[in-house]
Amino acid sequence: MTCFSGCFGHQYSSPRPRQTVDDDVTKEISNIQDAKLYSYTELERATNKFSVANKIGEGGFGSVYKGELNNGTLAALKVLSAKSEQGAREFLNEVVALSGLEHENLVKLYGCCTEGQHRILVYGYLENNSLSQTLLSGRYDASQFSWSIRTKICIGVAEGLAFLHHVVWPHIVHRDIKASNILLDRDFTPKISDFGLAKLFPSTATHISTRIAGTYGYLAPEYAIRGRLTRKADIYSFGILLIEIVTGRSNTNKRLPSRDQYLLERTWGLYEQGNLEQLVDTALEGNFDADEACRFLKIGLMCTQDLPKRRPSMPDVVKMLNGEKFDMDEGKISRPGLIMELMNLRGSTSENNPLSSEVQSNGKSLSSESSHATISFSSIYDRSN
Repeated sequence: MTCFSGCFGHQYSSPRPRQTVDDDVTKEISNIQDAKLYSYTELERATNKFSVANKIGEGGFGSVYKGELNNGTLAALKVLSAKSEQGAREFLNEVVALSGLEHENLVKLYGCCTEGQHRILVYGYLENNSLSQTLLSGRYDASQFSWSIRTKICIGVAEGLAFLHHVVWPHIVHRDIKASNILLDRDFTPKISDFGLAKLFPSTATHISTRIAGTYGYLAPEYAIRGRLTRKADIYSFGILLIEIVTGRSNTNKRLPSRDQYLLERTWGLYEQGNLEQLVDTALEGNFDADEACRFLKIGLMCTQDLPKRRPSMPDVVKMLNGEKFDMDEGKISRPGLIMELMNLRGSTSENNPLSSEVQSNGKSLSSESSHATISFSSIYDRSN
């Protein structure tokens, strides 16, 4: 079994030089059987020397370029900033998690470049960007996100997560399921991306105790407060995402009236009133299945219940989304862990409050794990489907 950086919380008490981290990255990637290595020359040629004209995005750890590989395949190249030590570890996590992994709803990692000081990830190119840049930003043609397309996206993400949680071995907890990490191909098939914060999850473990990593607004309460990571943390995040897709709005919007600012709180309130249909995105102009839309919102609430044990597994979520299983007594849907309450906790000055310093509300991912975490891997990454 291969372990992610800091997978079991091992930490150094003193900083590790950047060169040591780089050497570890190169060494460990060379031991990953399915990791294809590209030369820097080929990737430079693919992107016309990483020209600005080919730049399609930028994140906390570097820039993303569109390129054409030697075999004519279009690719997205994520170039790690040379200044980011934490990004080097996330780079390694991504290669470990995705090398050789195949699923329709996971982004395809073609390979990487570790030549010299270069750290570049090479993915399949996806034409329709991310959910955050399209659906949730409002910058899209209404016909692109019809109700049938939204159901396809919801079910696809759920199937991808079910695969990670129950089929891949060791199981994988993503830790950063959110709209910006759901990419869309030409046919609007969703692809879960960005595995930089992911954790391998042994089947014998009930949970992993770890410091917080993820994005504020999608964090499960038990994880945000106590650092107890299970697959149920991903399920909570998926519940938030599901509600966002149905409603066409982000989980937090401070420009709205106070009662509407926090999507999960608003959804729970309208559920109690029996008026969930009011939440469905008005951009659909009534062209949706009302019963199905309300069912999806109820599933979102089931996934975000405060007690992790009450949240369904991802295989059950897939069944419910497909209409195969939804016989649960709605009276058993309990109150969710509400964003408003986490925000109030975040404002606490208590030194024991992890939200006070480790989780940001600006929509960016944050790994609060020590920047000096041990990188420890075995030479074989054993995964069976």
